[in-house]
Amino acid sequence: MIPMFMDFLKFHLLVKTPAVFSYYSVRMMLAALTSLLLMIFLGPRFIRAIGSIKNEHPARTEDCALLSELHGKKRSTPTMGGVLILLSMLVAMLLWMDLSNIFTLILFLTTLAFGALGAYDDFLKMKYQNNKGISAKKKLLCQGAVAGALALYLLCPPVAEAVSVGSWFHPPVIKEQVNSQQSFEKKTNVESPLPIQLSLTEYASRFYLPFFKEPIFVLTGILLFFAPLLIFFVVAGASNAVNLTDGLDGLVTGCLIMVASVLAIFAFISNNLDLSRYLNILYVEGSGEVAIYLSALIGACIGFLWYNGYPAEIFMGDTGSLALGGIIGVSAVLLKREALLGLVGGIFVVETLSVICQVLSFRYRNKKRIFLCTPLHHHFECIGWPETKVVLRFWIIGLLLAIVGIASLKFQ
Repeated sequence: MIPMFMDFLKFHLLVKTPAVFSYYSVRMMLAALTSLLLMIFLGPRFIRAIGSIKNEHPARTEDCALLSELHGKKRSTPTMGGVLILLSMLVAMLLWMDLSNIFTLILFLTTLAFGALGAYDDFLKMKYQNNKGISAKKKLLCQGAVAGALALYLLCPPVAEAVSVGSWFHPPVIKEQVNSQQSFEKKTNVESPLPIQLSLTEYASRFYLPFFKEPIFVLTGILLFFAPLLIFFVVAGASNAVNLTDGLDGLVTGCLIMVASVLAIFAFISNNLDLSRYLNILYVEGSGEVAIYLSALIGACIGFLWYNGYPAEIFMGDTGSLALGGIIGVSAVLLKREALLGLVGGIFVVETLSVICQVLSFRYRNKKRIFLCTPLHHHFECIGWPETKVVLRFWIIGLLLAIVGIASLKFQ
């Protein structure tokens, strides 16, 4: 796979393009438009093709009979729409992203790894009746492998050097601002302190919270051992949280659009030295490529929502939810915006916590349940909310959280 990627890279670098296509803002728009149009125009053919295969969405009956009754009509809806989402995103990547950038390589491999994991999970559920797919332990092991590889790159300089091939895939230049906002706003003639350049290890050891300028803590010495655990928690947690949220028509798709939009804005600003200095956030060279890929994700999700809105013609399946969750998790780690992801992805967090609380309550409170059914969106269905109302209200909450996340750029 890597040799094929390198061959395409050589061809890509030889093609001369107009200067306008070098602007990150232009490539973000084009990536979103490319994936959106691919989804819209290829959607009907893909739905017919996947619908001709017996791949019904598995109904859940073992712990919630009411849910089975509510969703009984969805059994015939084809799944694995995530295949088309990821394909659209990868086409946009090949067309509009810098294939020599390390972030492009990381996101490309993340998409393949999580996409393959989700596809195999869907395959098991389709091929074998009553099969629940890959076990939770095996799934966490695969997600941990991806998170571990990312941790090795960020925390082990020899690995980063080994990945670099000449001028390709070189580690990004990362600079931390030093109280520069004051001199920008007062427009004084006093020069603000120059940003401090960080190594990849120093970069990965920092943890930032929204609304705070400085890192909340920096892991050093033996505490650096916790950095890989944090990366695993964010990447695997995001992947599984998005997977749990994918239960109603259009719910997870709309939430992903809002979360990815916020992360794309942060990635775009982090790539601009002046803007990052003014807003007092990390400057991460090449993070604009993350913004482009997230824009492709946004476009693909908007296009998918055309067919996934109520009543859904197709579901994304684990192929889409595990992969898209993994992508936003890896993006948050690359941008050092793990806490921001927890904020703007509050819907994903609450959905996951509802499942954890339900399991713990059932196990340690003599099989008593807190909710009628989990994840949380199913609880609201069971108390009588129409599916469309649940989705719309979750979207509104997701939008409010996204606004708060964007506001944290200035209010810090």
